[in-house]
Amino acid sequence: MATVLEISEGELVIKAQNGDRNAFSELVRIHAQGVLNVVYRMCADVQIAEDAAQETFIQAWLHLSTYHPQTSLRNWLYRIAVNAATDMFRKEKRILPNALEDLHLTDHRPGPESLFSQKERTALVQNAVLSLPDASRAVLVLREYEGMSYHEIADALDIPVGTVMSRLNYARKILKEKLEPKLFLQVEAEHV
Repeated sequence: MATVLEISEGELVIKAQNGDRNAFSELVRIHAQGVLNVVYRMCADVQIAEDAAQETFIQAWLHLSTYHPQTSLRNWLYRIAVNAATDMFRKEKRILPNALEDLHLTDHRPGPESLFSQKERTALVQNAVLSLPDASRAVLVLREYEGMSYHEIADALDIPVGTVMSRLNYARKILKEKLEPKLFLQVEAEHV
């Protein structure tokens, strides 16, 4: 009998589709961090992200029979995750992140001023990303934070590659317009 480590993802999917909860648990273990990263970047709230990740896997279990093994499981899960995060974010109506202290910020400059400044920049970027329309935010998160290719994003969101490119271009343009003046003023204030 093969151990879990020797079983391919495709075999785990087939077993899970046949009702094997242990196989599905292994799939969850494999993809949990990626799903959590996607939903956190979509909503910037730890609690909402955890709830959306849990909802993602509940929906995946309930709809596993509709998954076709010839497509990427990761992309299929990310599509569910983006939808779950968007729905939960709308329900919570939270615009500002609550837990900046939960972020793992790296600041190589000494002193509390630089740490405060880095948190301010992080908050500015998070707020700008959160203000994007859902569709543009989803494409940006999958590309910039998850490193997915245009084709992978198109597959995950079930949209044409051209749409991925235009939404990404739009998101970047809006972020630049929103962030450039604020970040410039912040950098100037730091050097006064």
